[in-house]
Amino acid sequence: MTYCVAVELDGGLVFASDSRTNAGVDQISTYSKMHLFEVSAERVFVLLTAGNLATTQAVINQLKRDIEDSAEESLHTVKHMSEAAEYLGRVNRTEQEKHDEALSRSGFKADASFILGGQIDGEAPAIFMIYPQGNFITSSAQTPFLQIGESKYGKPILDRIISHETSLGDATRCALVSIDSTMRSNVTVGPPIEVLVYAKDSFSFEHYLCLETDHPYLIELKKGWDENIKKAFAELPLFDWERAKSRKKQGVQLSAAGAKRKSTAKKGER
Repeated sequence: MTYCVAVELDGGLVFASDSRTNAGVDQISTYSKMHLFEVSAERVFVLLTAGNLATTQAVINQLKRDIEDSAEESLHTVKHMSEAAEYLGRVNRTEQEKHDEALSRSGFKADASFILGGQIDGEAPAIFMIYPQGNFITSSAQTPFLQIGESKYGKPILDRIISHETSLGDATRCALVSIDSTMRSNVTVGPPIEVLVYAKDSFSFEHYLCLETDHPYLIELKKGWDENIKKAFAELPLFDWERAKSRKKQGVQLSAAGAKRKSTAKKGER
């Protein structure tokens, strides 16, 4: 399984992905699901992948060949980010069709989904989710993030924290917590975790991390989140019946303490 998330912010973009492709009882496989394309000094793209591994590899290879062969349509020639999403959708559909018939006879699917993000000079950074059918959506004012793969476990933290005004650092931490929450609930999502932070108008990838299970920052983040979420939970308001029980208990304790003081005072008088 897979979990990838991309966040669009006023200050740029944040990408995070796990690397687990298989998690059987006796076999765990990993493969990078984050692919970087620094096409020129005026355009950069990041691709997150989910689905059939053969299809995603074929799509990535085709994108690279189109750039290398100076094809009429490629990530080097598209004029807008939306055109890049349309182009990726067509490549994805073509590669799936090559494998669909053979795989379907074996009970497998060639489906693949992608998140494409980046910036072309003259436009703001943007992210798009490309479906197996080739169509796509982008982020919105209400939902400035996109997810593919096992998304349900990590979505609640994103919904509560992320907005377009969120800083790049906070959004990166939130994305990591989102992946950690998913890993806690689903063994098919696992490290190493890849993280990329793209600053708006920089046209370069300066902040990239690959976090293994024992990476000091990941350990510190997980510990801090676990401790603070338990603390926040412990401070949630009590029910009325809990308050009444607490007041009654306090009253009994005060009465006992008062009786003890009186007994002590009488002994002193003697």
